[in-house]
Amino acid sequence: MTEGAARPVRLILVGVGNVGRRFLDLIVRKEPRLRVLGLQPVLAGVADSGGIARNAGGLDIQRVLALKDAGESVGAYPEFGYLGLPPEALLEEVPADLFVDASPANLTDGQPGLGCIEAALSRGMHVVTANKAPLVLAYPRLQALADAQGVGLRFDATVAGGLPAINLGRRDLAASHIGRIEGLLNLTANYILARMAAGHSYDQALAEAQQAGHAEADPTLDVDGWDAASKLVILAHSVLHYPVTLDDVSVQGIRGVDRDELCRAEQTGQRVKLVATAEWDGESYRLEVGPRCLPATHPLASLGAHGMGIIYDTDINGIVTAFIEEETPEPTAAAVLRDVVELFGS
Repeated sequence: MTEGAARPVRLILVGVGNVGRRFLDLIVRKEPRLRVLGLQPVLAGVADSGGIARNAGGLDIQRVLALKDAGESVGAYPEFGYLGLPPEALLEEVPADLFVDASPANLTDGQPGLGCIEAALSRGMHVVTANKAPLVLAYPRLQALADAQGVGLRFDATVAGGLPAINLGRRDLAASHIGRIEGLLNLTANYILARMAAGHSYDQALAEAQQAGHAEADPTLDVDGWDAASKLVILAHSVLHYPVTLDDVSVQGIRGVDRDELCRAEQTGQRVKLVATAEWDGESYRLEVGPRCLPATHPLASLGAHGMGIIYDTDINGIVTAFIEEETPEPTAAAVLRDVVELFGS
């Protein structure tokens, strides 16, 4: 395909944090490759917590990134910026082909991501999201809306960062019955446990994770297991076709894990990991998240502090294992871009 055949894709992005910012950077850096794949992303609108910027003809992505690097809101964008306006204003006023949600996960009510995704789907936009909360709270409704509108809803970045965990299960193993899923789905918990096994205290390991950008200032969802449980719920809906809620998941976090226990496990060649499991018992799936002591031969035991992984145990495709080492959020942003290419690429 020649460069001139690239299709302009007007997109709206909500959320310009770690993932959203890197997604914009990837659009710039990968422009030649995206043209070969048949698409030319055009940033028609962008929103952060401080405001919005909109221009149907396209915003300058480098200018948006410069504003964020300077600690400013996109609402300060000259001529096209509006401080204080909510992201919903973009969906009401900006014509676009695609809505990308990289806003923070809010498991209480899913907002603003949930409302924005519903609005985008209702207006006939394709949706790519890295925000797991709307899917955890309203997956059946959102998928039904996408189907009714004839548009795509893609969310591979919501589970295990850049690892194609959802695409692998939903697409490549579509004909299989999956009897068991095991996953290390939360990088923060895995990082903390690995550092504690090396002799650090929980507080020291958490501080390191926060300094490295792996943990939020409030790490509750990560260390108490609810982030991994949320990802298990998404896998249940999208891969196992088994509708569940967070209330259906047995959840235990890592706060109670003892450093001496971790060190003893290390000395015997074992590893303590926060494992998310979905297992078929003949009638239903049992969903659990909790610390487990894994033997050295277990595939997930070998993953280091920056590792995430998933194992699918199937009836016809054997046991399929996939890992990723993710030292920065860039692979997660790349997963967002991967979904965009799947929707619009040639």
